[in-house]
Amino acid sequence: MTLAAYACDPAQSRGRRYAEPPAPTRTEFQRDRDRIVHSTAFRRLVYKTQVFLNHEGDLFRTRMTHSLEVAQLGRSIARSLGLNEDLVEAIALAHDLGHTPFGHAGQDALHECMAQYGGFEHNLQSLRVVDQLEERYPLFDGLNLTFETREGILKHCSRKNAQQLEAFEQGGIAARFLNHTQPSLEAQLCNLADEIAYNAHDIDDGVRSGLITLDQLQAVALFDDLRRQTLAEHAHLADIGQSRRLLYEVIRRMLSQQVYDVIQATSVKLQHSQPHSAEAARHLPPQVSFSLTMQGRSAELKKFLLDNLYRHPQVVHTMSQAKQVIRDLFEVYCAKPDELQAGFAEQIRSAKTAADPTAVLTRVVADYIAGMTDRFASREHERLTGRKLLAP
Repeated sequence: MTLAAYACDPAQSRGRRYAEPPAPTRTEFQRDRDRIVHSTAFRRLVYKTQVFLNHEGDLFRTRMTHSLEVAQLGRSIARSLGLNEDLVEAIALAHDLGHTPFGHAGQDALHECMAQYGGFEHNLQSLRVVDQLEERYPLFDGLNLTFETREGILKHCSRKNAQQLEAFEQGGIAARFLNHTQPSLEAQLCNLADEIAYNAHDIDDGVRSGLITLDQLQAVALFDDLRRQTLAEHAHLADIGQSRRLLYEVIRRMLSQQVYDVIQATSVKLQHSQPHSAEAARHLPPQVSFSLTMQGRSAELKKFLLDNLYRHPQVVHTMSQAKQVIRDLFEVYCAKPDELQAGFAEQIRSAKTAADPTAVLTRVVADYIAGMTDRFASREHERLTGRKLLAP
């Protein structure tokens, strides 16, 4: 792998929180990727959903398939820009580890439940998973990932949360939110690959579900231009029986066009700024981006999906039920912590002498709920309340 001067070099990594001897056959970022893939939280992503809940169909995207798509797009772009593909892959595979069951509805409900105790945010929870909650090693909690991977996982962070993280890790991964610098170019790339991936697969899942149609998508310039181009080259795809093939081809072209746009726009910025190192790139304005034209087209697509898919009455109804499941679970576990699995219940018993036992209790309950898959949360809710809100 030939790296550009501004790429993150694993040999120059800022290291791990707990020192470990190097691996004989893998770089530090490759080790991070492998640890993430073998983690419990990563396996759970296969039953955590994006827009459509797990019981609604076998072919809709999950957090697992989404993470793989982000990794694939990210590696393709990184290769063209001379960035570190292994680091991009590690960040992409880990970026959703802290997501709750039931997508953003689950996160919103858990944030409401935790409002008096610091709230809940999935980026912080992803960091919490890799820093504390995974239990795989004899001498430390978490996965002990490198600074660069952890930096990429923490995509967003409020000033208050950044100050709390900085107090425990001075000059660490939260410092950039206080000194207004940027994450690595690899982390910037993962943020954009995430956006490209979810816009494309939400179109696919939305049409598959029947909640949006190809006719509606003609209102989106990015999609409709490529639809017209595809039909000009393959007229037979206009037949009603070829609609799936037409959709796939348009999405394929849309992904390619966005990837090439990012490569071109970012190359122009880097040629102008010429950062001489990965650290120098952190002190520049964001470098990995769409062109202004593609920014506008992507924003139009996101607004279409918000108005026509995410706010569709059927989705809103299902998500309101999912939120109720989360709220009910939180209430029951806080009232009856012995209903938690043994390890979590023991954490609560051990914290009875803490300065704020209630804060410890609620955070442990939030950790437990956030780690659930859709179907486990649904089963637990039915077991604990006697009600089945999310019937298949």
